[in-house]
Formats: sequence, structure tokens, C-alpha cells
Amino acid sequence: MQNQQDPSLKSQSNRELGWEREIIEKLALAAVNEQTRSRRWNVFFKSLFFVYIFALFGISIYPKIKNNLGGDGGHHTAVINVTGVIAEDKDANATDIIKSLREAVKDNQTKGIILHSNSPGGSPVQSNYVYEEIRNIKKEHPNLPIYAVVSDICASGCYYIASATDKIFVNPSSLIGSIGVIMDGFGFVDVMQKVGVERRLLTAGAHKAMLDPFSPPKNDETQFMQELLNQVHQQFITAVKTGRGDRLKETPDMFSGLVWTGEAGVKLGVADAYGNDDYVAKNIIGAEKLVNYTKEISFMDKLSGKLGASFGNALGSLLNSPTLR
Repeated sequence: MQNQQDPSLKSQSNRELGWEREIIEKLALAAVNEQTRSRRWNVFFKSLFFVYIFALFGISIYPKIKNNLGGDGGHHTAVINVTGVIAEDKDANATDIIKSLREAVKDNQTKGIILHSNSPGGSPVQSNYVYEEIRNIKKEHPNLPIYAVVSDICASGCYYIASATDKIFVNPSSLIGSIGVIMDGFGFVDVMQKVGVERRLLTAGAHKAMLDPFSPPKNDETQFMQELLNQVHQQFITAVKTGRGDRLKETPDMFSGLVWTGEAGVKLGVADAYGNDDYVAKNIIGAEKLVNYTKEISFMDKLSGKLGASFGNALGSLLNSPTLR
């Protein structure tokens, strides 16, 4: 006699199997959904990464695109900013300014160049590099005018650069001049004596610790550094006289480091006339459209802070390097 399963037991067994199957299906569906979400997030983050890369690329080439397009493609006036402290690790550094000048000169649509100047000065070396580049451009392209247009201030190293241009335009209230060289520092010898600190210094070379702020000054070293400053100052004076020529109305204080207003500067021949960027572009150069050729610091340079140059500048500061300011 065959065993026959109770229908009620069979129905209960089917329900149990159905419940288990439903759980398995839900778990499988949840796993599939989780994988789908994971893939979507993976695609999203990859897309975001590529957008970030393209954005960086766009930022790096934007100045070139902007300059190459240059509006409607007609003649234009190139503008190059000389703003802030002039130093190797700053925005106003010789390498970038020179590259900007060369890019502007290379463009056949450039009818003239404006150096938009707003700087208190800085490194004499960086200033001289730019000065010489402008002089060389003038020799190679005598029909391409280069003008300095001063906004708030064009002093010391900035004026060094401006003196190489064809003309200097100012606002009556601009500050201009400061043809001098400075080297500053501090002396802590008396302070150390008062607090009972003893200076222990070892050097190889009699003048290796020259102008050490923790040691008494030595007359021969002070005289040596003064002669060095005088040499740099004379180089500055020669550059200004070469660039400005007989337009300068020399006075005993002309090269003393004094600074003048734009109004006084025009009278002294330190500057030529009044005008801003727009006025010079439209009425002097004859190309109203302005195209900015200022070389932008790359994203990576901004990110790194130009560590190498910063280190060099910090070292120079410790050595009290001469400064045109």
C-alpha cells in the first residue's frame, strides 16, 4: 500500500518553500540593486574625476585661448600686468613678464604694448632682466610702441622697468620714483647681553657671518656692503638715464630715493603724461581693444607655492639681499 501524503502537510510544505524562495529572491534582488548602485557611484566618481582633470586643463590653457581669440581678430593693444612685489617667487617675476612680452610681440595683431604698472618694487635682478628684454624688443621691433601705464604706484624696481619703455603715463595722484636701493636688518646684541645669552658662532672664512644680527657690526664689513649698495644704485641710475634720456630734469634729489606724485613726476620728466590703459590704447596706440597677455601662474605652481623659488627667496632674505623699494 502506497504512502499518501496528507494534503494539509503538502500545502504547508509548499508555503514554507515559497517563503524561503521569496527570501532568497529578495536577497538576490538586494544584492543586484547594491551592485547597480555601486556601479553608478563608481561611474559618478570617475566622471567627476575626469571633469576635474578637464577643468584643470581648461584653467591652464584659458589665457592662451583668450589671447589667441582676442575678440574679433583685429588689431589690439596688448596689456601685461606688472603688479605686486617684483621677485622670483611672486606673480611679478621676470620669467613670466618676459614670456608675456614675447607672446604679445609674436602676435601680428598687436599694435602696441601696455605695461600696467602697480608695484612698490622688489628685486634689482628681476627688474633688470625685464628692463633688458624691453630694450632688446625695441631694437628688434622699433615700430612697436611699449608704454608703461601707472595706476597707484610705480616705485623703485617697478620704475626701473618702466624707464625702459617709450613713455610713462600716470594719474596725477599716482606715486612714482624711489630711485634708490635699500638693505635692512636688525641687531640683537644689546638684547642678548641683557637677557644673558651668549653668542657662539663658528665660520670658515673671515666674513662668512657678515652682518650677523647677533654679533656686533664690523666697520670694514659695513663699508663693504655700503659700496655694494652704491654699485647697485649706480646701475639703477644708469638704467634710468639711458631709458629716459634728456626728458629727465635732474635735481639734487632726483636719485635720492624720493617718491613723487604723478603730477610732480610729469614736471620732473620722471613721467611723460596723464592717461590710463583705455586712454593710451585708444588715443595713443590707436587700437582700442585690450587683450591681456599676462602669463598666469599654472595650477601646479600655485599648489606648490613655487617651493624652490620660495626657499631661495627666504635664503636671500636671511642674507639681507639688496632690494629696490
